[in-house]
Amino acid sequence: MTLYIDGHDYQYEVECLCRMFFSYKKLNTVKEALPDGESEYIYTKLTKNDSTTVLYTAVKLENSQAECESATVDNGMENYNNFCEKEMCRMLYRALTKLTGIRLRWGILTGIRPVRIVNRYIENGFSDCEIEKIFKEQFYVSDEKTALAIKTADMESDIIKRSGENSFSLYLSIPFCPSRCNYCSFVSHSTEKTAKMIPEYVEKLCEELKFAAQIVKAQDLKLETVYFGGGTPTTLSAEQLTTLFKLIEENFDLSGVSEYTVEAGRPDTITRDKLKAIMDAGVTRISINPQTLNDDVLREIGRRHTAQDTIDKYNLACEMGFDNINMDLIAGLPTDTYESFVQTVDKVMELNPQNVTLHTLSVKRAARLAGMADEVYREQHETVAAMLDYAYKRFEEHGYKPYYLYRQKNTMGNMENVGFCKDGKEGLYNVYIMDETHSIIAVGAGGVTKLRDCKRDYIERIFNYKYPYEYLGKFDEILSRKEQVTQFYERCKDNKDCCS
Repeated sequence: MTLYIDGHDYQYEVECLCRMFFSYKKLNTVKEALPDGESEYIYTKLTKNDSTTVLYTAVKLENSQAECESATVDNGMENYNNFCEKEMCRMLYRALTKLTGIRLRWGILTGIRPVRIVNRYIENGFSDCEIEKIFKEQFYVSDEKTALAIKTADMESDIIKRSGENSFSLYLSIPFCPSRCNYCSFVSHSTEKTAKMIPEYVEKLCEELKFAAQIVKAQDLKLETVYFGGGTPTTLSAEQLTTLFKLIEENFDLSGVSEYTVEAGRPDTITRDKLKAIMDAGVTRISINPQTLNDDVLREIGRRHTAQDTIDKYNLACEMGFDNINMDLIAGLPTDTYESFVQTVDKVMELNPQNVTLHTLSVKRAARLAGMADEVYREQHETVAAMLDYAYKRFEEHGYKPYYLYRQKNTMGNMENVGFCKDGKEGLYNVYIMDETHSIIAVGAGGVTKLRDCKRDYIERIFNYKYPYEYLGKFDEILSRKEQVTQFYERCKDNKDCCS
């Protein structure tokens, strides 16, 4: 399938939209006019005259008639470029829906953060009814996804208001797991291969933490949340975790911290000693992630634990006094069925965790599953929507509300990932990182520091080296890059348009 881009620079949005309709086909994008004799194509053209612009789209699939459409736009209209891009996408959506029979539940929205669009309209004084109309009529979003986005935005707003101009969150990357899941694309290394480097990694992580602490103190930044992510942080020993907890306590002001999260994640890394270390450190939120409670599916995705292991470790955490536990589930895993997924959801509802995060499977190029992604997508494409519908219904019945939402590329069925919680149990860091509410200071391999200019809609990123061996081998460069945090905030102080 070839996508032709002729006379415009809307390639990114147009390409993303087309890929949503053809998950299993290779899409070749070229910037040229449509040649004669093509039997299958997507053609988009913009022709600008003195006072008007003509948009034209044509779509032809094998053994079909071409679906063509054109629109004329006044060159002087407000938000001209934005309107032309959206109108071209709307024209393409109508043609592709008619020819393929596929109706995307998120319509022409291709971005990661649909809730931010809702928030933007709210900031401009639009009511929920007006936003609902725009989502349905201009973006072609389905009724249920429109309602989901508006509900999530409502929950997010109270969380975002807690953050101040000098707020930040601290993220620690622990890029190790007992084994690598087949769907995983994160920077995560099996401890079978990398266990020897973990002590040195913890030592360097402590150095970077101390260095970062000096910087945030000098800039008078206020710590809001702490988040241990990975990988699986509980691949570290109880002693190693305690070392990190004590160092954070000694070097950062935790008096204003409203959430402290550790992803315990894999039940095959959880022990009573580690949970005690986490509890003693004052951690307020943990994750124990089943992904599925079907043992056959667990084996298929490369997990070396059973569903019962997850249940046992969850019960242990409850017994030890943890009262804010998140459980991750994934819809669309290879070999999982609708019936099996329903059983997983029902069992999780029996466990009654305070948070449930439901992901839709997304297979990235870095995942082991990438080679068979087309096969998995074909098998699960129709099923995944029903899985989500069932889960959302059950979550609502049990008092869970959506509090954050994001989408990824290559997500099965072009669906979404949503965090649900009981009242008062929102995962604050999840909202702050996704909304880009305030700065995130990240330490460790693969960590990405995001510095937010609080007076403008501007983010500056500082990247740590991705892999643990790079992190250890080029550690001086890691510290050197952290100096950019100071430079960023000093520029803000010197610029009246930036944060003060």
